[in-house]
Amino acid sequence: MRKKIMIRGTPVGGGEPVVVQSMCNTKTADVDATVAQIRRLERAGCEIVRFAVPDIESAEAIGDIKARTKLPLVADIHFDHRLAIAAIEKGIDKLRINPGNIGGQLKVRELARAAKEAGVPIRIGVNAGSLEKALLKRYGGPTAEALAESALSHAALLEAEGFEDIVLSIKASDVRTMVEANRALAERCDYPLHIGVTEAGSGIDCEVKSAVGIGTLLMEGIGDTIRVSMTGDPVREVRAAWRILNASGVRRRGIELISCPTCARTGGDMVKIAAEIKRRLPKTNQTLKVAIMGCAVNGPGEAREADVGVAFGPTKCVLFSHGKVIASVPHDKAADALLEQIRLRLT
Repeated sequence: MRKKIMIRGTPVGGGEPVVVQSMCNTKTADVDATVAQIRRLERAGCEIVRFAVPDIESAEAIGDIKARTKLPLVADIHFDHRLAIAAIEKGIDKLRINPGNIGGQLKVRELARAAKEAGVPIRIGVNAGSLEKALLKRYGGPTAEALAESALSHAALLEAEGFEDIVLSIKASDVRTMVEANRALAERCDYPLHIGVTEAGSGIDCEVKSAVGIGTLLMEGIGDTIRVSMTGDPVREVRAAWRILNASGVRRRGIELISCPTCARTGGDMVKIAAEIKRRLPKTNQTLKVAIMGCAVNGPGEAREADVGVAFGPTKCVLFSHGKVIASVPHDKAADALLEQIRLRLT
């Protein structure tokens, strides 16, 4: 089992539930804008939020941001260990650094001591696009083994200073490389792992790449925190992350909607009614599986595990729960009848 660390009361690793993360794309020094985005992320289900700290103004904003949210906050810092120490002094809950670019062992030592005294964990982040030149030369490119070696060597820099409150992260835009690198890392250490496909793009392309990469690892038991990296509004990252968790069966939240692909047996305009039901589904954190099936013959049986569902016949629909028919309604009443059953199960 992996080690467990605590980030402002949120456990990561140690067999705890996989945690959903995202990253603000506001200017961190703009406290109002950053807090507003953090609140939107929290409502969507984000459990840890990261933001860039590229300058001292951003570091100085941390205290004000922290006073206005209960979410664990992570400062993303490169090249200047003084910014990391300033973030610690302002109350940051976790750091994301790359010890290899923070400025040498003496500066790593100073940072490790400050983090240890404050009880601030450190996430070591390694990306395929910024791998050390020596490793690129040795392995002929950003291979999975090169990435794993980089992460472990950076961890060793902190371990040499007696600091082991560490999360490791390896990301790549190539899905196979990302998966193989994290498999190698999981075999060679017991630190919690943060996983994701970096620079995955936007829209459906990003969601597919992230689902393949993150989902593969999650179903192998690898990964303690996840982020879907998506160009644009980070709230969409959080929603996609929860869809991946639901689909992989690792963690469930909200309403899972399943529906058949339709065929010649489909009764009525199931596509139209399915879209209406999806649009009208209540927002909830409760777990519920809802099925929309096009055939009254096979519908209830194929969706036997659904909490509630509807199956379309030639003239009427049947409502069912866990494979058992509970009512029959006309097509034009199907959406209302199913939504009423959903509301009953959410009360």
